[in-house]
Amino acid sequence: MILVSLEIMLALWFCILLLLVAFFIQLGEGGEAQNPCERVERCGYQDIKFPFRLKGRHPDHCGYPGFELSCTEKRQTVLELPNSPTKFYVYWIGYENQELEFYDPENCTLTNIHLPVSPFHFNETNSNFFLLNCSTLERKKHSDENFGMITCLSGPTFQIYAVDSAGYFLDDLPIVQCSIVDKKTLYFPNSLIWFEPDCTLCERNKKSCRLKSNGTGAETECFLPVIQGKNESRKFVASGVCIGAFVLVVVIILGYRDYSIKKLEKESELRIQSFLEDYKALKPSRYSYADIKRITDQFKDKLGQGAYGTVYKGKLSADCSVAVKILNSTKGDGEDFINEVGTMGRIHHVNVVRLVGFCADGFQRALVYQFLPNGSLQKYISLPDTDHFLGWEKLQDIALGIAKGIEYLHQGCDQQILHFDIKPHNILLDHNFTPKISDFGLAKLCSKEQSMVSMNTARGTIGYIAPEVFSRNFGKVSYKSDVYSFGMLLLEMVGGRKNTDVGAEDTGEIYYPEWIYNLLDEGEDLRIHIEKEGDAKIAKNLAIVGLWCIQWYPVDRPSMKVVLHMLEAEEELSVPPNPFGSVGPTKTTRTVVAAKLVNTQLEAIAE
Repeated sequence: MILVSLEIMLALWFCILLLLVAFFIQLGEGGEAQNPCERVERCGYQDIKFPFRLKGRHPDHCGYPGFELSCTEKRQTVLELPNSPTKFYVYWIGYENQELEFYDPENCTLTNIHLPVSPFHFNETNSNFFLLNCSTLERKKHSDENFGMITCLSGPTFQIYAVDSAGYFLDDLPIVQCSIVDKKTLYFPNSLIWFEPDCTLCERNKKSCRLKSNGTGAETECFLPVIQGKNESRKFVASGVCIGAFVLVVVIILGYRDYSIKKLEKESELRIQSFLEDYKALKPSRYSYADIKRITDQFKDKLGQGAYGTVYKGKLSADCSVAVKILNSTKGDGEDFINEVGTMGRIHHVNVVRLVGFCADGFQRALVYQFLPNGSLQKYISLPDTDHFLGWEKLQDIALGIAKGIEYLHQGCDQQILHFDIKPHNILLDHNFTPKISDFGLAKLCSKEQSMVSMNTARGTIGYIAPEVFSRNFGKVSYKSDVYSFGMLLLEMVGGRKNTDVGAEDTGEIYYPEWIYNLLDEGEDLRIHIEKEGDAKIAKNLAIVGLWCIQWYPVDRPSMKVVLHMLEAEEELSVPPNPFGSVGPTKTTRTVVAAKLVNTQLEAIAE
């Protein structure tokens, strides 16, 4: 993490101080406060101001009597006149010529508009029109099929059109099979005008309008808005200073960040070089970056990509393939690289992937492993009726091999190695499907006598993290944390699904491992596809071992040595205590926390 220097903190405080000064300048400005009735409100694209009042925005005493507007949920402006059921949907208000254009959503302005006594008057036009009754079944194709149609007079099998007799010939209309219903003079009152109050002079002079405070009736006066240029200039100056200070602080932070990154990269490089000097006696070979490019044929064959790097297939010789992991230079401070090389250089076991070599050439870092053609276990964990299913006997062999590898890490080396990221993606399979544990970037080394491990932050993958790694309230972090991850992996192998899945068939919203436990506890089958005799016993034993491994408290979990005995046992295993039971925390609490362990981001652990 890049720490903020004292200089940057002072710059931030300086910016905050300027913001406070600008705030108090604004508070201390003199002048007349703006009358709420003189505010310009908006409904949709329409400005609402005197002589109108917008309900809910302007106080009740604002506006001129009869000039009350409302704003619908669809942002439509509506004029409702007193003592009238008619609603005028406002299309446009012209304050300078004192005109209001309206429309009717039902397209029936020809028939049902009534204007009561009010300040408004129709701005009417008239013309001779044909009223036509047309069949809905036979009409010509036309881009405007609703041309002139009166919706409220039409029915399901006919449509009524109003057609200007002077503007069109009937043969030119996009309609057929029509009969003339009537021919009459119709009025189109699509706009209203008002004469009082008169604000035309104010609008032409770009001023605001209001009623005279000492006047009578509809007398109006013009005035300038309350905000004065002097006060505005003060605000602009204060805003400019604040923006300038903010930009300065951002430049300082970016400059310091760039300096810190380069400094950390240099320190990381020196740290790795120091480590490699002490590592010369160990077997893995060191390659230059040019060697890595030659081995991978210029990174031609990409195998996959993860958060910390990209993996390519390469060749050391014609008959020796390798997997080369190019580490991202932007991730970490070199700790993952040191962990991987330092840990795997000590390990020689059939169930742990072999580190062939490494590259530390300037800021370029790479790890060279033996190539395992069958990839990770992840793609073979699937429901038994799918193409990738390996069979229960093979899955049992794989589980046993993984357990042997973990037990070797815990007890077979000079120092105890805790992996902290056991999951299907990190179990690789060779041509015989022999499992090999990989990816030691999160591993920690400690003495075999050490009963707990000190950690500053949680580490691992969501869905496989032991409760004590997530929070110290559940116990001490130790080799039992790897046991928990192995248990979750076993349950995933049995179920052919992610342990984070809920809502699967017949499970409702229950946490999947808890669903498995409930079936075993009630003596029911695991509801999985079985092909051979004996497969059910294998699946059941794997599930029972998995449930023993995910006991809530570390003290209740077996060691990997005991897990091996359980996996190799011929006799039927006993079902463990309920990991989600009511001893200690309530069942509900444990289930909720378990769900959080597979669905939340990692947080720092309080030591």
